[in-house]
Amino acid sequence: MKMKKSILIGFLALLINANVSLGQDIQSSQVPSVVINNFHKAFPNASDVEWEQQGDLYKVEFETGLLSTDHDAWYDQAGKLTEHKEDLSKRDLPQKVLTKIRANFNSYRIDDVKKITKGNSIGYTLELKSFTEELKVAFDANGNVLSQVLD
Repeated sequence: MKMKKSILIGFLALLINANVSLGQDIQSSQVPSVVINNFHKAFPNASDVEWEQQGDLYKVEFETGLLSTDHDAWYDQAGKLTEHKEDLSKRDLPQKVLTKIRANFNSYRIDDVKKITKGNSIGYTLELKSFTEELKVAFDANGNVLSQVLD
């Protein structure tokens, strides 16, 4: 269990600190059909779809819904969804995360919320802003702080 938490902490810290994409933009015709088919099954209402190749993975950026919610999804060459990141309203954060924010970051306002699903793990990254500082914080679904970085 401790190893899984360490891996998740490292994964979320990488996401928080990643400022550049190392992918190559590609046309959908360059994406394996199994990846395209699985993407369309998982996200049938996706719009504004853009593909990148990142090493052995295919990253797709797209939007869904009336409010054009941003998503990033990564697929392996066999068409398996390996990771999904989506913008989220702060109202949609789990109660345990909101409780932790109220307890430990009460003077901060919540901004730029993302839900990250990787395998069976779900985490949340968000910016917390006060008058004097801005933090990037990652939480697990139980409200535990996985990482906290001054921005």
